[in-house]
Amino acid sequence: MRRFLVTGAGGPAGRALLAALTRRGFPATGVDAAPDAPEVETVPFADHPCFVAEVLRAAARHRAGIVVPTVSEELPPLAAAALGRTGGPRIVVGTPAAVAAAADKWRTARLLDLAGVPVPRTLLAGWPEPERLGSPFLSKPRRGRGGRGVRLHGTPGAFPPPMDDDHILQEYAPGAEYAVDLYADTVVVLRKTLLRQGLVGNAVSVRRESAPDVADVARAAVATLGLTGPVDVDVRRRADGTPLVLEVNARFGALSGHAPEVLDALLADYP
Repeated sequence: MRRFLVTGAGGPAGRALLAALTRRGFPATGVDAAPDAPEVETVPFADHPCFVAEVLRAAARHRAGIVVPTVSEELPPLAAAALGRTGGPRIVVGTPAAVAAAADKWRTARLLDLAGVPVPRTLLAGWPEPERLGSPFLSKPRRGRGGRGVRLHGTPGAFPPPMDDDHILQEYAPGAEYAVDLYADTVVVLRKTLLRQGLVGNAVSVRRESAPDVADVARAAVATLGLTGPVDVDVRRRADGTPLVLEVNARFGALSGHAPEVLDALLADYP
């Protein structure tokens, strides 16, 4: 029987994936750099030189033949380890180049815009004319996840935007927001019906929705970046209804528990 090792088991994506595998009857072990449950093993943080070796050792201990990372920071070292790998567990991750492109929100926006995939107007922080983005507008770290560090500017009492190029400034789209979970030809659109910080932030609740235009831009983003494996794409509509790709996560998303077809597609690919 296939055995799985899931990284980031203390986060929402890792917890959802472990629960889904268990419901399907697959043995699955979780690891995390800061475990919050006794059954989750400890591994170093992704920037530790022993991170990959410790993940692979954990997989060997538990006879796990498939490693599924669910933390963005872990993707680059695991993608490098998976490249050309012929023995040991299979690692479910995209190529190093595709993973690196998705990890950098500035690079993602530039590549998608050049390919004609609709994205919000985006500038590096410190640009002298942020008013080109309209008001209000957002700032966010170039490399980040889970809504961390996302701030809304141009509203009463708002903090001034950051000035360093570790952040981007981005047009704020006021329409509906979606999480699109994909794996190859499988696409599930989830509408975020409530956000933790009101106008921005993680989703508190979602519902499945048929939105072909949203699914299409998510597919185009994945194809443009050359990603394979599970992908989570955030999309939001402008006031005129145009869907814009906000960011691309080259992994299972925090809401993937609402899209079981994505895991089914992975299982079909990893017999």
